[in-house]
Amino acid sequence: MSLTDRLGRATAHLSAPVAVVDLDAFDANAADLRRRAGGMPVRLATKSVRVRSLVGRALDSGFSGVMAFSVAEALWLVGTGVRDVLVGYPSMDVHALSRLVRDETARREITLMIDDVAQTVPLRRALEESGGGGTPVQVCLDVDASLRLGVGPLQVHLGTRRSPLRTPHDVATLAARAEAVAGIRVRGLMFYEAQVAGLPDASPAVRVAKRLSVADVDDRRGDVLAAASAAVGRELALVNSGGTGSLETSSAAPAVTEVTAGSGLFVPGLFDGYRSFRPRPSAFFGLDVVRVPAPGWATAFGGGYVASGPAGRSRLPRVATSGWALTGTEGAGEVMTPLRRRSSKARPLRIGDRVWMRHAKAGELMERFDAVHLVRGDEVVDVVPTYRGEGQTFG
Repeated sequence: MSLTDRLGRATAHLSAPVAVVDLDAFDANAADLRRRAGGMPVRLATKSVRVRSLVGRALDSGFSGVMAFSVAEALWLVGTGVRDVLVGYPSMDVHALSRLVRDETARREITLMIDDVAQTVPLRRALEESGGGGTPVQVCLDVDASLRLGVGPLQVHLGTRRSPLRTPHDVATLAARAEAVAGIRVRGLMFYEAQVAGLPDASPAVRVAKRLSVADVDDRRGDVLAAASAAVGRELALVNSGGTGSLETSSAAPAVTEVTAGSGLFVPGLFDGYRSFRPRPSAFFGLDVVRVPAPGWATAFGGGYVASGPAGRSRLPRVATSGWALTGTEGAGEVMTPLRRRSSKARPLRIGDRVWMRHAKAGELMERFDAVHLVRGDEVVDVVPTYRGEGQTFG
């Protein structure tokens, strides 16, 4: 029985659109991520999951702490019992910061992300308004891990435009200024090499750029860490790096204390082109065919779940039902998604049939559903709420 047939049998009694996660694949992916990290602690990126029960499942399997994508999410997770939460992005959410400084457990368990002294201003005000005292609020400095080749106007920037911190001086200056604020303590550094972790191995040129990037950030990391440690007068305990696509190189890098992964649990469409691991998709959504406008064509209800990032075909869902594809003229529609048969061997789709797709990214799919059905074999073994299903949306 094919994967899509198995999912169809498991969900035949359910209305579509329907989101499912195959637990066998999910658990195998979790084990594979930990194996690829070679014993290095793996922090779970929650934005790539957005289902609290699956976050807990990954933590129970051996992941170490989580990386949240907002302070509000971090507070919610800590309130549910999650511990050691690193917020992956800077925040100017004054209300969430005010809640954090008034909660001793949150102060102890949450580490904020900064890359500019201006980001400490609302935190300093919140600390002052709280009356001071208590456990210091921990911060982590996000260091630019992009690759820059060439000089002057001929310089090429490979990677995200993420952090202004790059040199040891940049990082040491901010570390000293943050540490000087009463109630703030610098815990560590983060280096996210997006051009390695988030870029498929699409060509020899990409693979060369990845190798150059790994060597470059490995060379810079030690000097940056030494400068930051000297600025605060102690060795920093946290050095975070990597992502699903770079676990092997990041975990083997000098000075790194932990790596982060999340998308590898679902393995969305954008991860199909990696050579560093075997893609084993676990998250799918099913749509019902409601029209057959012509032979070799079918139209499904819903499906316009387009991923964030640069607009283009790479951000569209992937059709998992064999032999069928999105059309070039319409793509995935908010209400109607037309499909065209691409193989003469593909089974014709009829009204009432279920078509299976995968999102281009991981956790973004779960923003479209309030519940996800957990499948093992050809049975639904549990139904659990997504973040949205629990009334939680964080941006």
